This record gives sequence, C-alpha cells and structure tokens, in this order.
Amino acid sequence: MIKHNYIYIVDDDAITIFGIKKLLSQLSRTPKVREFGNGKTALQAITNALKQGKQVPDFIFLDINMPIMDGWQFLEEFLKLSLDKKVTINIVTSSIDPCDKKKWLSYRTNSKHRLLFNNKPIFSIDLEHIMRINLAS
Repeated sequence: MIKHNYIYIVDDDAITIFGIKKLLSQLSRTPKVREFGNGKTALQAITNALKQGKQVPDFIFLDINMPIMDGWQFLEEFLKLSLDKKVTINIVTSSIDPCDKKKWLSYRTNSKHRLLFNNKPIFSIDLEHIMRINLAS
C-alpha cells in the first residue's frame, strides 16, 4: 500500500493538475493533495509548515515552466531548507530541451532528496512506479 500523507502539485496547468489528481485518486489510499500555481506559493506553504512544526509534503510534482517562480527557482530554494526527511520531487515537464535534463542531473547529484524527471503526460503505470520509490528507501 502506498502511504504518502501529503502531496503537493506545483504546476500552472489545470489539465495536468486534474490528471495527476485523477491518477492519485485511483491509488489504494488517497493522500492529501495541495496544489499551487507557482513555486513561490508552494515554497511559502512549506516554510510556513516548518515554522509551525507541521508536516511538509512527502512528494512533490513540480513543473519547470511557471510564472512568478519557476520549478528551477523553487528547487534552488527548497534545497536550502533544513528538512529532516527526504522528499521525493518528481519534475514533470513538457520541455524537450536537453539542458533541462542536464540541470536535473546536476541537482539530483547534489541533493539528499530524491529527484525524478518525467515528461508530461504522466500515465498510471508511471505514477505507481514513481510513488513506490519513496517506499523503497
């Protein structure tokens, strides 16, 4: 059984958010999901949770291209946070730019968190696989 208490979806595309939430609803235990249209509001929610001693997300679906604060800017700031647990961050993007994959590899190499990279759209079989990665560690 997949046991994730909190999942954040950080994406400005309503169709992608709907699709991820639909797939998550098919899991055996539906987690609490919060959605954010940009990295800034998601980062604020995480820092507020830390200040209040509340739980931060176990898993984050993160788009790269968003207004206000994009996924890379979010990731840069998120990795500076002092967190006790490992968070799985699944970058989901429609980008085909090889530089984005290189950038992800650089972040992945230098982070204690689990960083995944997947192209949109995410299919159900992919979701089951990436969600189980948290359980294996």
